[in-house]
Amino acid sequence: VIGTHKLLGKAVKFHDLGLLVIDEEQRFGVSHKERIKDLKRSVDVLTLTATPIPRTLEMAMTGIRDMSTIDTPPSQRKEVQAYVAAFDWGLVRSAVLKELARGGQVYFVCRKIGEMEYLERMLRQTVPEARICTAHGQMGEVDFDRVVTAFLEREYDVLLCTTIIESGIDIPSVNTLIVYEGEKCGLAQLYQLKGRVGRSKVRAYAYFPHWGGEAMRKTAAKRLNAIREFT
Repeated sequence: VIGTHKLLGKAVKFHDLGLLVIDEEQRFGVSHKERIKDLKRSVDVLTLTATPIPRTLEMAMTGIRDMSTIDTPPSQRKEVQAYVAAFDWGLVRSAVLKELARGGQVYFVCRKIGEMEYLERMLRQTVPEARICTAHGQMGEVDFDRVVTAFLEREYDVLLCTTIIESGIDIPSVNTLIVYEGEKCGLAQLYQLKGRVGRSKVRAYAYFPHWGGEAMRKTAAKRLNAIREFT
């Protein structure tokens, strides 16, 4: 059976469960982990993640859990080039036009639905050449599907969206990502978003512009520095 966290609920009883495979392990909370521990006494568990949470990583590094790593990327896949810089609409225009010039598409990601109207207006002013559509989790299923399908069929150049694209959406023609207020995202989230581009043999670019200076907390600066350092 393939399912969401719902499968870990106490209302679900398995007749003879033998194997549990967990994908996107970093998305599971403490209560889910405790439930998995209850199952583990008689169940083999395979955990998959590109961005392990610290506790899982520590257990693997200290030998409590077995760990295998895949270090070889798919053939022809290029590392995503990441940029961390102060936010500037000139940077946004440059990044979008650079992608459009090579026939690609762009994700512009923001955290809050309430900011999307302002950002859409600014994007249209900044890059009038681009065709822009919007998508977020509070849209009806039919509307969301219609927008994403139209974007997939290249009726639009830029998808302004929330972090709903974090997992599951795979569009090889999208090779530029811009994350608005990157300093407010978690490190695992930044890596997940970065993984939404570069799904083909084309070099991809991920921009994490931030409102720097006094407004940025030390922990946020450390997260962005980690992204900068390792890409």
